[in-house]
Amino acid sequence: MFNLASFDFWPFKNNSAKFFNSKLHDETTFYQAFIKDLKNCRKEIIIESPFISCRRMAALEPIFKALIKRKIKIYIVTRHPGEQDNLMKEQAEAKIYDFEMIGVHVIISPGYHHRKLAILDRKILWEGSLNILSQSTSREIMRRIDGTKPSSEMFKFLKLGNYIY
Repeated sequence: MFNLASFDFWPFKNNSAKFFNSKLHDETTFYQAFIKDLKNCRKEIIIESPFISCRRMAALEPIFKALIKRKIKIYIVTRHPGEQDNLMKEQAEAKIYDFEMIGVHVIISPGYHHRKLAILDRKILWEGSLNILSQSTSREIMRRIDGTKPSSEMFKFLKLGNYIY
Protein backbone atom coordinates (compact mmCIF):
# COMPACT_ATOMS: atom_id res chain seq x y z
CA MET A 1 0.00 0.00 0.00
CA PHE A 2 1.32 3.43 -0.95
CA ASN A 3 1.62 5.86 2.01
CA LEU A 4 2.48 9.49 1.19
CA ALA A 5 2.96 10.33 4.87
CA SER A 6 6.03 8.09 4.97
CA PHE A 7 7.93 10.33 2.55
CA ASP A 8 10.08 13.21 3.85
CA PHE A 9 8.60 15.66 1.34
CA TRP A 10 5.12 15.33 2.91
CA PRO A 11 4.57 18.90 4.23
CA PHE A 12 2.60 18.01 7.37
CA LYS A 13 4.68 15.08 8.59
CA ASN A 14 5.70 15.91 12.17
CA ASN A 15 5.18 19.60 11.43
CA SER A 16 1.57 20.27 12.47
CA ALA A 17 2.59 22.05 15.69
CA LYS A 18 4.63 24.56 13.66
CA PHE A 19 1.56 25.97 11.91
CA PHE A 20 -0.80 26.98 14.72
CA ASN A 21 -2.73 25.74 17.71
CA SER A 22 -6.48 25.64 17.42
CA LYS A 23 -9.50 24.44 19.31
CA LEU A 24 -13.05 23.86 18.13
CA HIS A 25 -16.08 25.19 19.99
CA ASP A 26 -19.80 24.99 19.46
CA GLU A 27 -22.60 27.30 20.57
CA THR A 28 -22.48 25.81 24.08
CA THR A 29 -18.78 26.45 24.73
CA PHE A 30 -17.98 29.42 22.51
CA TYR A 31 -19.08 32.38 24.62
CA GLN A 32 -17.33 31.31 27.81
CA ALA A 33 -14.01 30.95 25.95
CA PHE A 34 -14.58 34.08 23.84
CA ILE A 35 -15.42 36.27 26.84
CA LYS A 36 -12.29 35.04 28.61
CA ASP A 37 -10.28 36.08 25.54
CA LEU A 38 -12.03 39.46 25.42
CA LYS A 39 -11.18 40.15 29.04
CA ASN A 40 -7.52 39.34 28.35
CA CYS A 41 -7.24 41.74 25.41
CA ARG A 42 -4.72 44.54 25.73
CA LYS A 43 -5.12 46.65 22.57
CA GLU A 44 -7.75 45.81 19.99
CA ILE A 45 -10.82 43.73 19.21
CA ILE A 46 -12.24 43.28 15.73
CA ILE A 47 -15.55 41.43 15.40
CA GLU A 48 -17.27 40.66 12.11
CA SER A 49 -20.87 39.65 12.65
CA PRO A 50 -23.57 40.23 10.07
CA PHE A 51 -26.38 40.45 12.61
CA ILE A 52 -26.73 42.17 15.99
CA SER A 53 -29.49 41.30 18.44
CA CYS A 54 -30.53 43.07 21.62
CA ARG A 55 -30.66 39.75 23.47
CA ARG A 56 -27.04 38.82 22.72
CA MET A 57 -25.82 42.34 23.32
CA ALA A 58 -27.40 42.38 26.79
CA ALA A 59 -24.66 39.91 27.74
CA LEU A 60 -21.80 41.45 25.74
CA GLU A 61 -22.37 45.19 26.14
CA PRO A 62 -21.19 45.40 29.79
CA ILE A 63 -17.98 43.65 28.75
CA PHE A 64 -17.52 46.06 25.86
CA LYS A 65 -18.00 49.02 28.21
CA ALA A 66 -15.38 47.66 30.61
CA LEU A 67 -12.95 47.13 27.73
CA ILE A 68 -13.50 50.66 26.43
CA LYS A 69 -12.71 51.98 29.93
CA ARG A 70 -9.42 50.07 29.71
CA LYS A 71 -8.71 51.91 26.41
CA ILE A 72 -9.15 48.77 24.30
CA LYS A 73 -10.20 49.70 20.76
CA ILE A 74 -13.25 47.77 19.57
CA TYR A 75 -14.26 47.54 15.92
CA ILE A 76 -17.52 45.94 14.80
CA VAL A 77 -17.92 45.08 11.12
CA THR A 78 -21.55 44.32 10.33
CA ARG A 79 -24.15 44.15 7.60
CA HIS A 80 -26.03 47.30 6.64
CA PRO A 81 -29.28 47.31 8.66
CA GLY A 82 -31.24 48.00 5.46
CA GLU A 83 -30.22 44.54 4.22
CA GLN A 84 -32.05 42.84 7.11
CA ASP A 85 -35.67 42.00 7.89
CA ASN A 86 -37.66 44.50 9.97
CA LEU A 87 -37.03 43.05 13.45
CA MET A 88 -33.30 42.52 12.91
CA LYS A 89 -33.05 45.92 11.19
CA GLU A 90 -34.51 47.68 14.23
CA GLN A 91 -32.24 45.81 16.63
CA ALA A 92 -29.14 46.45 14.51
CA GLU A 93 -29.91 50.17 14.25
CA ALA A 94 -30.44 50.46 18.01
CA LYS A 95 -27.27 48.55 18.89
CA ILE A 96 -25.14 50.40 16.32
CA TYR A 97 -26.27 53.64 17.95
CA ASP A 98 -25.45 52.22 21.40
CA PHE A 99 -22.02 51.10 20.17
CA GLU A 100 -21.20 54.54 18.89
CA MET A 101 -22.34 56.12 22.17
CA ILE A 102 -19.92 53.99 24.21
CA GLY A 103 -16.97 54.38 21.82
CA VAL A 104 -17.13 51.22 19.71
CA HIS A 105 -16.14 51.84 16.08
CA VAL A 106 -18.75 50.47 13.67
CA ILE A 107 -17.89 49.64 10.08
CA ILE A 108 -20.87 48.95 7.84
CA SER A 109 -20.10 46.36 5.17
CA PRO A 110 -22.55 46.57 2.26
CA GLY A 111 -23.34 43.72 -0.07
CA TYR A 112 -24.96 41.21 2.28
CA HIS A 113 -21.90 40.72 4.47
CA HIS A 114 -22.04 37.27 6.09
CA ARG A 115 -18.61 36.64 7.66
CA LYS A 116 -18.37 35.54 11.29
CA LEU A 117 -15.00 36.06 12.92
CA ALA A 118 -13.02 37.94 15.52
CA ILE A 119 -9.40 39.03 15.66
CA LEU A 120 -8.16 39.80 19.17
CA ASP A 121 -4.95 41.80 19.61
CA ARG A 122 -4.03 40.41 16.18
CA LYS A 123 -2.91 37.28 18.02
CA ILE A 124 -6.09 35.22 18.32
CA LEU A 125 -8.41 34.44 15.42
CA TRP A 126 -11.92 33.10 15.92
CA GLU A 127 -13.71 31.95 12.75
CA GLY A 128 -16.69 29.81 11.94
CA SER A 129 -20.45 29.92 11.45
CA LEU A 130 -21.62 31.57 14.69
CA ASN A 131 -22.95 35.14 14.51
CA ILE A 132 -21.02 36.50 17.49
CA LEU A 133 -23.33 39.46 18.14
CA SER A 134 -26.67 37.72 17.62
CA GLN A 135 -26.50 33.94 18.11
CA SER A 136 -29.31 32.50 20.22
CA THR A 137 -30.60 29.00 19.40
CA SER A 138 -28.86 27.75 16.26
CA ARG A 139 -26.25 24.99 16.15
CA GLU A 140 -22.88 26.48 15.24
CA ILE A 141 -19.15 25.94 15.17
CA MET A 142 -16.22 28.27 15.86
CA ARG A 143 -12.50 27.61 15.73
CA ARG A 144 -10.08 29.49 18.00
CA ILE A 145 -6.65 29.82 16.41
CA ASP A 146 -3.65 31.08 18.36
CA GLY A 147 -1.01 32.97 16.48
CA THR A 148 -0.08 36.28 14.92
CA LYS A 149 0.44 34.70 11.50
CA PRO A 150 -3.14 33.41 10.94
CA SER A 151 -4.57 36.58 12.54
CA SER A 152 -2.46 38.84 10.32
CA GLU A 153 -3.28 36.75 7.27
CA MET A 154 -7.02 37.19 7.92
CA PHE A 155 -6.61 40.93 8.62
CA LYS A 156 -4.81 41.39 5.30
CA PHE A 157 -7.10 39.04 3.35
CA LEU A 158 -10.16 41.04 4.42
CA LYS A 159 -8.36 44.33 3.69
CA LEU A 160 -9.23 45.57 7.19
CA GLY A 161 -6.22 47.90 7.03
CA ASN A 162 -8.37 50.14 4.79
CA TYR A 163 -10.53 50.90 7.85
CA ILE A 164 -8.51 49.98 10.93
CA TYR A 165 -5.08 51.49 11.53
